[in-house]
Amino acid sequence: MAKITGIHHIAFIVPELEPALKFWRDTLGLPLQSVEDVPAQDARIAFLPAGGGEVELVQPITTDSGLAKSLQKRGPGIHHVCFEVDDLDAMIGLLKEKGIRLIGEEPSTEADGRRMIFVHPASAGGVLVELYEGVKPSE
Repeated sequence: MAKITGIHHIAFIVPELEPALKFWRDTLGLPLQSVEDVPAQDARIAFLPAGGGEVELVQPITTDSGLAKSLQKRGPGIHHVCFEVDDLDAMIGLLKEKGIRLIGEEPSTEADGRRMIFVHPASAGGVLVELYEGVKPSE
């Protein structure tokens, strides 16, 4: 049976990274691991490790993306919480059996092999939830 193995990250949507980094990095002292442009998500993302998880600061890089529309509609703040799962395919099957609405029919796969899918907020009490499966070691 698929299970959640931990909180991978909490993502905050921000209009600009630098002012947000002044709080998260400079005030709270979280180390900045990297800043990456993620064209597939129309975003620039700052990654800040925090204990066993991460804080992600997400800045939309286009004005017409879903991220940009979310920022315009709701303002800056928590965008989503991401849970790491041990078996994404099994978790997706379980969610579909329970009638949970997903965003997209299939998980997306990043260049490094990470796989993820989002649970629609309508099925999660208004919270956007990302389910993430790390790269599995080669056998």
